[in-house]
Amino acid sequence: MPRHCQECIQTEFFEKLGFNRLLEKILVSKPKEDPEIFKKDLQFDGVPVRVYQPRSPSVGGRKGVVFFHGGGFMYGSIDLYDSLCGYLTKNSGAVVVSVGYRLAPEHRCPAAFDDCLKATVHFLKTAQEHGVDPSSVIICGDSAGGNLTAGVCQCLVGIADIPKPLAQVMIYPALQIADFNVPSYEQNKMVPLLLRERAVYCAIMYIGADLSLSKEMIKGSHVTPEVREKLNKWLSSEEFQVKGYKPHIMAPFNKGVYEKVKKSLELPCSPLFSDDAVIRQLPKAYILTCEFDVLRDDGILYKKRLEDNGVPVTWFHVKDGFHGIFTLFDQPEVVSGKLAMDNVITYIKNL
Repeated sequence: MPRHCQECIQTEFFEKLGFNRLLEKILVSKPKEDPEIFKKDLQFDGVPVRVYQPRSPSVGGRKGVVFFHGGGFMYGSIDLYDSLCGYLTKNSGAVVVSVGYRLAPEHRCPAAFDDCLKATVHFLKTAQEHGVDPSSVIICGDSAGGNLTAGVCQCLVGIADIPKPLAQVMIYPALQIADFNVPSYEQNKMVPLLLRERAVYCAIMYIGADLSLSKEMIKGSHVTPEVREKLNKWLSSEEFQVKGYKPHIMAPFNKGVYEKVKKSLELPCSPLFSDDAVIRQLPKAYILTCEFDVLRDDGILYKKRLEDNGVPVTWFHVKDGFHGIFTLFDQPEVVSGKLAMDNVITYIKNL
């Protein structure tokens, strides 16, 4: 593609990004005060967070939830998720820490991951100062936040002298930037709220690659033989024998493309591909997937990997759900959104 065409694409993209960010700020209502919740904006090792604490008395330390918001690594904020985190606190009885990590494309990978890891380590070390039992901290996130949850939990495996998370909660997580043609991507590539095209360009902007590579990434040119072998093995299992689905044959491996986007296959971008030695040391997991979501099979693949390595998994599949329902929990028309939220809360309360 000629350079001037690439520049036009980039310019158009950043104009849309700016508009979408502005629209997001307009739509975010001023955080509401709830007499049953105490909120405070703090910095955890330089990372902005908002801490939500129930005002009701508690016998002993509470559970703690470190929450990473979704938004394709490019959107979302503490304010946008304020009502959600307040609801989570109020109904689970847990102290919730919402993390305001840096966003792409201004801050490329691993900026978001680094922020989430730093905030989590800080909270694990200081949990008691917030009335939380250090052994009862749950890492949680939706969509891109689910990716960050998986990545942070994997990284914590190698960090000594801090309490380990009690559990990881991943809500329709994005767990790999390799195969954009697994059954769920093929079936739902044109289903709102997350189209395949949107998922691809969010991934590209997160890793800092050029948007002109999107077609090559969709074809799988960047995927190494080793990763292809793993995907072929995992996708051959019964869970992925979808009626009418024809397995996609990736384009031949292109080392030139791979070199430009190789971080897409590594941690923290693709926690799905981490070694068994790491996976088997992870905390128990909760995974929520939606039938009409391109990311459905990311969650199911990770469920299989965890179970194969002896990690207990609670899986909740929303048969009529689509990407984004968790954030629509307070919309009466979206029954599955409230169902998803209530199921997550029940899981946290029963830990």
